[in-house]
Amino acid sequence: MNNERTTGLVRAIGRWSLAALVLNGIIGSGIFGLPSVVAGLVGRASPLAYLIAAAGIGVIMACFAEVASRFREAGGPYLYTQAAFGRFAGLQMGWLAWLVRLTSTAANANLFVIYLAEFWPRAKNPLPRLLVISLLIGILAGINYRGVSGGATVSNAFALAKLAPLVAFILAGLFFMLLRKGHIALLDAPSPSGAWLEALLVLVFAYGGFEAAMIPLGEARNPRRDAPFALFVALGTVTLVYTLVQVVVVGVLPSAAATDRPLAAAARVFFGSAGAGAMAATALVSVYGYFTGAMLASPRLTFALAERGDFPKFFAAVHPKFRTPHVSIVAFGALAWLLAVWGTFRWNVTLSAVARLFTYAFVCSALPVLRRKQPGSAVFRLPAGSVFALLGIAFSAVLVTRMGRAELLIIAATSAIALANWLWVRRRPAPSKT
Repeated sequence: MNNERTTGLVRAIGRWSLAALVLNGIIGSGIFGLPSVVAGLVGRASPLAYLIAAAGIGVIMACFAEVASRFREAGGPYLYTQAAFGRFAGLQMGWLAWLVRLTSTAANANLFVIYLAEFWPRAKNPLPRLLVISLLIGILAGINYRGVSGGATVSNAFALAKLAPLVAFILAGLFFMLLRKGHIALLDAPSPSGAWLEALLVLVFAYGGFEAAMIPLGEARNPRRDAPFALFVALGTVTLVYTLVQVVVVGVLPSAAATDRPLAAAARVFFGSAGAGAMAATALVSVYGYFTGAMLASPRLTFALAERGDFPKFFAAVHPKFRTPHVSIVAFGALAWLLAVWGTFRWNVTLSAVARLFTYAFVCSALPVLRRKQPGSAVFRLPAGSVFALLGIAFSAVLVTRMGRAELLIIAATSAIALANWLWVRRRPAPSKT
């Protein structure tokens, strides 16, 4: 069984707040840009691609659900991998997970500026862009610095704020299609297998991010029971929303692949210019909602690394008044700001998607190992768990084959940094078992 550490953090995240945190981690920028990309790859069969991707990610999330139900501490994939495979593997996972979190946040910051330019064209200019990114990250860092309850409340609010307009978009779009007697011929234009794999790889970015909500479980009230609940609620909600959004986009737009703002273009058809503006505003809300979850969850990763002796000790500092990991929050905000200012949306998305698949494969691999090492400790036990683990590893491995040399070189560089980190800490006492 697990021996919970005394960290000084406050357990203020309830079951539904954790579910909202998972939703905010998944629903960010992808739903507002990827429908056109996926339609360009597999045509009007693209809603099926969302369902297939959901099945693959669902296998991985099911593995996460069992593994997470064994732990009460912060750390997420880093903690799980270390418990299963040891300190070296844990550090490799910790650095990969940190790369995912930083680059995802930076990518969303860049996209926020792009969408904001629809209302304020000067937002793309160097100085306004710098100010927007600074305020975007700085305000949320300040909220989370002052307490986890405030961060969770903001995350809950934005989870609702981003879902409501998407549901309205789906209902209006389906009603418009019914009046027009439109239909979706899902299998009318078969695409080559390579295009389907490319579509699934892209959709890993859309469905990914749930793993971030597992990082701050040290501040969840009942993490071992609530983590599986939050993961499955989010998966069902996101799959339904994503698939129906894609149905509307390809059903309303004659050429869905021809626009880089597919939801705004579709809303313009059945709501006019006001609808297009409303969806652009929704995109801003959604991206900012992603930030609320990222700023709450991600700093807890470096906190966990430091708490277990794998990072400099000051990353584990807890503010004496606010009871938050304030140094880790400031460090994450500063690095995400730097990547957002100096990088581009495409560059950050590529790094995030590549590292994410390796993260998923590690956690799926940990499931059967932890069953042997910690028999009976899981609150949620996945039926045929070893089969699910193999399927999750296979799903990740197949998609890795679609990546280019540049992406794999970045992963190799990250692994080298993690190796140097391990060489630095390996002579120190190993962390106690969880």
